[in-house]
Amino acid sequence: MDIKVAVLVDGSFFLKRYKYYRKKIDYSFSFSKDNAKEVVKDLYSIVLASKNEKGKKAKHYNCYLYRLFFYDCFPYSKGEHNPKTGKFVDFSNTEEYNFKIELFNELRRNRKVALRLGELKKQYSWTIKPSKIENIIKRIRAEKDKFIIKFNDLCEDDFILNLKQSGIDMKIAVDIASLSYKKLVDKIVLISGDSDFVPASKIARREGIDFILNPMGNHIGTSLEEHIDGLINEKLICNIIKKFHDN
Repeated sequence: MDIKVAVLVDGSFFLKRYKYYRKKIDYSFSFSKDNAKEVVKDLYSIVLASKNEKGKKAKHYNCYLYRLFFYDCFPYSKGEHNPKTGKFVDFSNTEEYNFKIELFNELRRNRKVALRLGELKKQYSWTIKPSKIENIIKRIRAEKDKFIIKFNDLCEDDFILNLKQSGIDMKIAVDIASLSYKKLVDKIVLISGDSDFVPASKIARREGIDFILNPMGNHIGTSLEEHIDGLINEKLICNIIKKFHDN
């Protein structure tokens, strides 16, 4: 018996974890317009491998892809002034912007893809990078009262624009509910690590859908783990990326 599988990908989560694994092989790796096609190819390999993972209810069935749903936000394209230097930054001319546009174009060229785009909203303008804040905290703990940080101690690259996704979680939840209630698929694979999807996963399972989670090696809480039918092992991701990029 063949079963239909929908694979839902939280785009920003996928790219973050994908970059983590790629940097294990090549520390200099970064996203660019030139490697967008390569990233989509790897995404498809992970999607196809994920759809074939067997849950509690589908141990002996053949799985075929109903559709790949990819959720992300259109990249920020406005201009802002860096708070440290006052330098004008045109975000529509950044490597990240060009990569995202090319990534979306590549996805649109493939069959069985539904691209769901939300929007990025600016929150409180600029903020200090989490990695920099972490380093500051470490120094405070080590040096205590001796460590004092001043604005002049920060450099241009220590600041990032504070952007927040809007509408993505809702789009994923609505699609899970729609796929489940309309009986469009027999199995749903979610590539994400967000426990916000617990209500949606409960709906899917109540409707008889096999619900599989691929957190790409990211730790998940028990609140999410108890409401899924299967969990995809981190080794699957590692093996796929190593196969294509470990020269």
